Amino acid sequence: MKIAILSAAAVLALCAGSAGAQSFDGKTTILCLDVSGKALPPTCRSQASRLSKIEDICTCPMGGDRVTVPVCAEGVKPPAESAAYEKARHAAVTKGSLVGATYEGKPMCVTGRNRQGY
Repeated sequence: MKIAILSAAAVLALCAGSAGAQSFDGKTTILCLDVSGKALPPTCRSQASRLSKIEDICTCPMGGDRVTVPVCAEGVKPPAESAAYEKARHAAVTKGSLVGATYEGKPMCVTGRNRQGY
């Protein structure tokens, strides 16, 4: 009986640890895409801090698929929105992510919503 209780407690502790490890690192963010590849606005929650602008939880209340997308590096602009880009972006999504995807030689990335230095 004690072993069952201890093993159940260990499983719960591991699950809680893995849920906490799903926070964003600032290098990626969430984008909501509809079936055509058009971006829909996500709703994101971040920590109440002036120093850390990293998002914790993002949802897609207007529908669409929740996709992880890289934040553009300093000096890099995301590709311009067009029907061809939206179609290519929708086709490039693999396992809910656009990390590593490119369009016309440029990374498929977005500008960060909470850039430092404003």
